[in-house]
Amino acid sequence: MKSVSSPRVVLSVKDLHISFRVGQRSLFSKGKPPRLQAVRGISFDICQGETFSLVGESGCGKSTVARALAGLYQPEAGEIAFAGQTLDPQAAPPASGIQMIFQDPYASLNPRWRIERIIAEPLCLQKRVGHYRQARQQCIALLEQVGLTAADMEKYPHQFSGGQRQRISIARALATQPRFLICDEPTSALDVSVQAQVLNLMRKLQRELGLTYFFISHNMSVISHFSDRVGVMYLGRIVETGTVEEIFSHPAHPYTRLLMAAIPNLEGNTRERSALTGEVPSPLNPPSGCAFHPRCPHATAKCRSEAPVIHSRSASHQVECHFPELALQPQQSLITGAATL
Repeated sequence: MKSVSSPRVVLSVKDLHISFRVGQRSLFSKGKPPRLQAVRGISFDICQGETFSLVGESGCGKSTVARALAGLYQPEAGEIAFAGQTLDPQAAPPASGIQMIFQDPYASLNPRWRIERIIAEPLCLQKRVGHYRQARQQCIALLEQVGLTAADMEKYPHQFSGGQRQRISIARALATQPRFLICDEPTSALDVSVQAQVLNLMRKLQRELGLTYFFISHNMSVISHFSDRVGVMYLGRIVETGTVEEIFSHPAHPYTRLLMAAIPNLEGNTRERSALTGEVPSPLNPPSGCAFHPRCPHATAKCRSEAPVIHSRSASHQVECHFPELALQPQQSLITGAATL
């Protein structure tokens, strides 16, 4: 009988902490300046060829995590390992292995450069070519790979639509033949019809090139249809992880359940009367105990005083909650008809 090998972990994050100093210390100020705790001890693994997505409200820390994986932010504590090698927080990540697609295709491309130079720039920075003109054939191949043509090389970014610009961003990210792409809301600035085209392209490239995606989006429909596994983030913590089926059909954390309940169904009504009320607490001073307790309908004194531990509901489904058994209540499947959060 042939044994089934376990999926190979490509990227591993262990107990990651990221904070930012707020304001400056003056001559008369006392003590240290306050720090905004953007990411507070998260851990997750991403396996070869899968799409792992983060979802949560604005300001929860999703983009901060993405920028840390890309080497744009330096972690305060914790470890990031890629392909079995721990990344040096003082050095840039391996550009040939990790690349990033940014949210805004209008701001991420240099408006003064022709497309040929934009795509070839990563090759120049890695000294694979001495001048961007030497990468002409590679640029043509990359443009054709994302559905554009060789004639587009001589144009400038302003001559393209938003969807075409994002295709150019994808081509630039693929120039160094990476294995891992960080996708920070790559479709949020695009029209719905264009979003589908870009996502179909990304899925096609993933199949053909064996790419692994770390994906961020506010659009629950995109998350449900594009992801293999999902992490739900709240106030710098990942409170639940699981497969798409587990998160959308069997959410275990109260925050996840309330997010899902807020998604309109095909009749235009929400699935539950429960509503996500209140404001997200300040990351400058996170609540004690469970960070979600000020907004949780099931919070108890234990939630207010003790940080929850992680409970495993299955090998792939983990939840950080004192009372995960509350999730045993019936929940309608939310994968079909998901909409924008």
